[in-house]
Amino acid sequence: MKKIKVGIIGTGFIGPTHIEAIRRLGFVEVVALAETRQEAADQKAAELGIPKAYGDYRDMLKDSQIQVVHNCTPNHLHFAINKEIILAGKHVVSEKPLAMNSEESAELLALAEKHGVIHAVNFNYRQHASVQNLQAKIVNGELGKVNLVHGSYLQDWLLYETDFNWRLAPEVGGKSRAIADIGSHWCDTVQFVTGKKIVKVFADLATVIPVRKKAKNAIATFSTQTSADQEYEGVPINTEDYASVLVHFEDGSRGVFTVSQVSAGRKNRLSFEINGSKSSIFWNQEEPEKLWIGHRDRSNEILLADPALFNSEARSAIHHPGGHNEGWPDALKNMMLNFYSFVRDGKSLKSDKPKFATFEDGHFSMCITDAILESHKKQKWVKVQAVREVLT
Repeated sequence: MKKIKVGIIGTGFIGPTHIEAIRRLGFVEVVALAETRQEAADQKAAELGIPKAYGDYRDMLKDSQIQVVHNCTPNHLHFAINKEIILAGKHVVSEKPLAMNSEESAELLALAEKHGVIHAVNFNYRQHASVQNLQAKIVNGELGKVNLVHGSYLQDWLLYETDFNWRLAPEVGGKSRAIADIGSHWCDTVQFVTGKKIVKVFADLATVIPVRKKAKNAIATFSTQTSADQEYEGVPINTEDYASVLVHFEDGSRGVFTVSQVSAGRKNRLSFEINGSKSSIFWNQEEPEKLWIGHRDRSNEILLADPALFNSEARSAIHHPGGHNEGWPDALKNMMLNFYSFVRDGKSLKSDKPKFATFEDGHFSMCITDAILESHKKQKWVKVQAVREVLT
């Protein structure tokens, strides 16, 4: 069987994690990568053992051998590059956010559907084994009627005024940061688990550190590099470090979530609790193998990830026996496995239901972000307007 050939655009933090996950599949091969300069592309290709290196992604898109392209670039490049990937006739996996606003994401969705390519957005938290198991429990009615959803996504990598990254610049990261970067993951995960869309929001956003000190020498994302003699320049910050958002779901149930990138000690803590009419469940991404199950009339439980204890619908998401904990890289692997199995099996998004987030999910995520920004600006409830563009 011929392996599916893949090209990667962008090799910062997320690009190599895509490559690692793809290589674990066995039937997919990363044959090329693209960077902004040929020298950088050559160096990264040598480091990662990839045969082809392109200093311009447009040249890589002309490579007839490549069937799928991953867009792992900064946010402001997602729209233009995703568009060119589609027009080149390649299947596409995009990092989130799909675009800079819902107008752009609507155009990408319509274009992808028109050209018949398979399209995905890397919302990988829904791919955690315990999240898949939780979704099956809700579908099977084990929690009863879902009444409330609440939680948070907390990080600390921007806690200090000297912490700086391209995501802080609106012209590169977008007009939203904490919501678009991590809030989008929270919303996608709880919508997937509950099967309910968020249709209305009331938001409060804040920039905790209004002026940051940008190092004159570049420092990589999530780097712990420090220097006593480092020189800085002050940069005004216009995107949110923090947000809390009240939400209404399509069936009238309620929820609330908080996101923060300035919460000391919280490294990557996406968590949520779902309160149903029969029981409650809590999940925390930093301890992904655990599901807390709450009861009123008997002892609460901790369900550890174990295929022998999972609902049958979720067993394909877990790959090791109980006690062999699976985490973030394994969720990303599940995302790639589901996407590339779909490609390998010749399925179509027009007729087959995927086990991964598509551009439709990515577009709806942008619509939620736009509604949250509007709500904060107007200080009132705002409906999520999921408008789709139609291309003929």
